[in-house]
Amino acid sequence: MKHQLSQLLARAVDQLRSDGTLPADLEVDIAVERTRDRQHGDYASNLALVLAKTARTNPRELAHKLMQALPPSETVARVEIAGPGFINFFLAASAWHRAVMQALQQGKHYGRSDLGRQRPLQVEFVSANPTGPLHVGHGRGAAYGATVADLLEAVGYRVHREYYVNDAGRQMDILATSIYLRYLELCGEDLSFPANGYQGDYVWDIGATLHRKYGDALRQPLTELLRGVPADEAQGGDKEKHIDGLIQRCRQLLGEERYREVFDLGLESILDNIRRDLEEFGVHYDEWFSERSLVDDGSVERAIERLKASGHTYVKDGALWFRSTDYGDEKDRVLVRDNGQTTYFSSDIAYHMNKLERGYERVIDIWGADHHGYVPRVKAALQALGDDADRLDVLLVQFAILYRGGKRLQMSTRSGEFVTLRELRREVGNDAARFFYVMRKCEQHMDFDLDLAKSRSNENPVYYIQYAHARVASVMRQMEEKGLQWDRDHGERQLHLLEEAHEDALMVSISRYPEVVEAAAVHHEPHLLVHYLRDLANEFHTYYNAHQFLVDDQALRDARLNLIQAARQVIANGLELLGVSAPDSM
Repeated sequence: MKHQLSQLLARAVDQLRSDGTLPADLEVDIAVERTRDRQHGDYASNLALVLAKTARTNPRELAHKLMQALPPSETVARVEIAGPGFINFFLAASAWHRAVMQALQQGKHYGRSDLGRQRPLQVEFVSANPTGPLHVGHGRGAAYGATVADLLEAVGYRVHREYYVNDAGRQMDILATSIYLRYLELCGEDLSFPANGYQGDYVWDIGATLHRKYGDALRQPLTELLRGVPADEAQGGDKEKHIDGLIQRCRQLLGEERYREVFDLGLESILDNIRRDLEEFGVHYDEWFSERSLVDDGSVERAIERLKASGHTYVKDGALWFRSTDYGDEKDRVLVRDNGQTTYFSSDIAYHMNKLERGYERVIDIWGADHHGYVPRVKAALQALGDDADRLDVLLVQFAILYRGGKRLQMSTRSGEFVTLRELRREVGNDAARFFYVMRKCEQHMDFDLDLAKSRSNENPVYYIQYAHARVASVMRQMEEKGLQWDRDHGERQLHLLEEAHEDALMVSISRYPEVVEAAAVHHEPHLLVHYLRDLANEFHTYYNAHQFLVDDQALRDARLNLIQAARQVIANGLELLGVSAPDSM
């Protein structure tokens, strides 16, 4: 409807251009928004206020001229000028009837559009290091990223969903070393596990797999393993230097081939679990992109050479640095360490260079909020490469905090004390998890109430919305049990009989759905759709409690069934975009 009213105003502007009221070459950006109070109209535009200065006239006078130039429309009952020059549109009932008919006729496609015109964009999300199972914090990024991607696709973009696999670097080396240490324990070695190692039960499981395959064949004496390794934190040493020393000794004692086998066993075991978790969570990817591939195909080296050529690098203390302070970063960043190893940052630069080279109009990264300081340096690197940094959007997702019985649950990935995404899904179900994760803006902290998510009550928003869908299905079953039939075509012709206030409110809500989907997609804010569905469900439940649908009057009955079936379709469409099911019975 907003687009239709915008078109009417555009034709009015054309008329004022032709009669000289407005400059012939004037470019106009027409905004039409729903009013907060329908007493002031259904929609309003500030067009006259925006153009008044250019037209050198009073805004109210220009608003009257625009109103007089509006072409006639069956959907507009009347137009009024309000305040300093707002143009308020009051729609005819037929406009709301049309929304009901569109929802029924378009079915699953209602609310979708071609706004994006199939322009290509990429959404990269989750991308958790494969050093352990996905936990509830990753779950929020997964639900948010998947929903943003689905929303963008719904409004016509060609979306490529990608997971960046950090299958190289220090954290993976720490994991491999942790696995080998657990293997040694299974061989009978009595060791003190490093403070900076990965300590979850899953590390034991992978170590056991290694032991089942090799027995004691890979065993090395503890004295050999610890030779030359700096003391750990508990012994008054540095835990970082200790774990790095252990990594180096593991590589030396196992040899590169065997060490790589341990490394890959950990990587593949955990990555398989991550894939399984995400698939079962309804989160799907078009590509799992390997960080290691950037090294293998020379992309990292090429990115570094391009930065050198741009004049934004220098050598200090044997390391190669990127002068990111030239672009507002708080300090310069290391690209290549003094030992010749490239940093994570180098790989990330190469990865984003690769993304833009693949031709995406925009790339969207969805990161944890703890990466906020990383954003300016990545954008700085793209600028230094000569790429358009504005093609990169970074959306930061705050952590989710679990509560059970009003008490906060503690989590620590390194210590192994955390609630996995799989455990959460088993406790509250996929639907509640997907829904609750996107109830708030991504940058807001989120308290996840496990008790509420499991409750079958109106206080549980996902239950409340799904129950509205199931109630419509129940009405249709009751209709069949009574030997009645629903004639949709007849119902469309009888929509004028829907004169109750509850019916008007429900029709207006149905008409809002396409606008909400577009806004949620463009602004990357799935919570807008969540709140809309809650409001729509409330309108339906209020209507359900106030009126009978299976009345004796067939004309009114068909009209009302059309209305509630349209509401049911919208709820199903919206829940699908959120990754939530729409059950017919509860």
